[in-house]
Amino acid sequence: MRTTLSLENDVAAMIERLRKRKGLSAKSLINEALRRGLVQMANPESRAVPYRTPGVSLGKCLHSSLDDVAEVLALAEGEDYR
Repeated sequence: MRTTLSLENDVAAMIERLRKRKGLSAKSLINEALRRGLVQMANPESRAVPYRTPGVSLGKCLHSSLDDVAEVLALAEGEDYR
């Protein structure tokens, strides 16, 4: 199938860099990229699992109550915290 594509400048530059590095024609590189992208779009569950930051225990709270922010700052940084 023949078609005409209008590529944005950044996409065209990436294609050209990859084409030179891999030694492929633009046609075969674009077909490979489209094939991979379309497969991934058709099977969204095959996408990478998002990274989750593991929880860390910070230990016991050093202050009896965190309700009064001014008091906590005064205890942590001294009375001249402002």
